[in-house]
Amino acid sequence: MTEVSSLTGRLLVATPVLSDPNFDRAVVLLLDHDEEGSLGVVLNRPTPVDVDDILEGWGDLAGAPGVVFQGGPVSLDAALGLAVVPTGNGDHGPDGPLTGAAGPRTGPERPARDGAPDAAGGADPAPGADLAGDAAAEAADVLGGVTGPDAPRGPGDGPLGFRRVFGAIGLVDLDAPPELLAAELGSLRIFAGYAGWGAGQLEDELAEGAWYVVESEPGDVSSPAPEGLWRSVLRRQRSELAMVATYPDDASLN
Repeated sequence: MTEVSSLTGRLLVATPVLSDPNFDRAVVLLLDHDEEGSLGVVLNRPTPVDVDDILEGWGDLAGAPGVVFQGGPVSLDAALGLAVVPTGNGDHGPDGPLTGAAGPRTGPERPARDGAPDAAGGADPAPGADLAGDAAAEAADVLGGVTGPDAPRGPGDGPLGFRRVFGAIGLVDLDAPPELLAAELGSLRIFAGYAGWGAGQLEDELAEGAWYVVESEPGDVSSPAPEGLWRSVLRRQRSELAMVATYPDDASLN
């Protein structure tokens, strides 16, 4: 297979021609991407469900709006915590702050992006659903590590209960006491489910023109206005992509 250049840490911005309703005007942060597949979370799908309604104690750490976000159509009944911890917080590398990579993958293959049987229509998680750390554990397995207290830790992993994925972004162990991380987290988002692509699937969609690939910014994860993130990410591009931000929601009006 041709070697794949990693897009980990970058954004997939849905193009106007992407017809999948699960990803209409979606902005996806890629947490992992290589020749075996890809995994990410949709940043701009807030649900009506408050974080504290499902994960007691974590609501105070979640940035506004303090609701659960639908991260994608896979594993909608489980939660994944994504947070910003500035490099240096909890890092003890011999040469200073590190931006530790997730390391080699040891977990199971990723399910397809639309592999969840209940994904059609993008159903919101029901209040009171069992949103334990299952999705975070599954995602951490795919990314090559776990977040719990017994996990092997490297110098760039960040504080206990946090597994750095790239830069300042990482996965949070939602089974840990929230107060363990309260002083360390710069921002926190809780996602129900995630988006996954099998080997070569994302590359095929890119070739079909389904996604724009752009650089992410730390504030994208915790945008206080997620409904406008698609336009704001495009608007900041120094290219013709900035004009796409003016594209009407109803393509028939273009």
